[in-house]
Amino acid sequence: MAGMENIIETKGTTKYFGPVKALENVDFELRKDEVLGLVGDNGAGKSTLIKILSGAYIPDSGTIKVYGKTVDIKNPRDAFALGIETIYQDLALYDTLNFTKNIFAGREYLQRGVGKIFNIVDEKRMRKEALNKIKDISINLPKLTQKVETLSGGQRQAVAIARALFWGRRIIIMDEPTAALGVKESKKVLNLITEVRKNVDGIIVITHNLEHVIAIADRIFVLRKGERAGTIDFKDYKDKSAELHSDVVRLITGAELVAVN
Repeated sequence: MAGMENIIETKGTTKYFGPVKALENVDFELRKDEVLGLVGDNGAGKSTLIKILSGAYIPDSGTIKVYGKTVDIKNPRDAFALGIETIYQDLALYDTLNFTKNIFAGREYLQRGVGKIFNIVDEKRMRKEALNKIKDISINLPKLTQKVETLSGGQRQAVAIARALFWGRRIIIMDEPTAALGVKESKKVLNLITEVRKNVDGIIVITHNLEHVIAIADRIFVLRKGERAGTIDFKDYKDKSAELHSDVVRLITGAELVAVN
């Protein structure tokens, strides 16, 4: 894999909610140019970790580095400024708006001259720029004027990903991107993630579906009971899919020790 330096790195990340431990002393890393699977049972701390990276939660202790620089991520705006975009399960799309309007929601371009004075939106320019930005990835929408509420689950994921790419996000975090999707739709989303990796510096995918994460990721990071359980690098398991699956399950459940780093 090209470029192995860490583009996100946390040290000693800890988060408690009252007496409940969500994360304790977690060291985490996302390498440049990789798709990283973040896995673990319910309550393992996955959501807490990504919410810390996205600025929704502030950790009790620990440090975060992004592109080698120590940073404070106190809110989603801080994460956005660092090039981090989190696509949650609900996708945060506007159902009654079309593809282009979802891309520019809250940041619409205004027509020049008199149009700017009267706040007239420049839809032609927005549509042209949106299409130009996403021309390198396979997003197949019936019509760009079609409302998002009429799109399939896979197409809605594509809109959310396109929005992240348009605004120059360098690191994308995806929370259960294939949840509630059928086999065909899931495959389309997985293929889209594989394409998108060429346009960003790194992707974190949170999922409970091991087959999906094995299909697209380079490595997995496992959390168990709020602590780092270990990582598995898929390149060490070439032509050993059964062994890989078994070791991932063991690491998630803690059934027995496996070689980790």
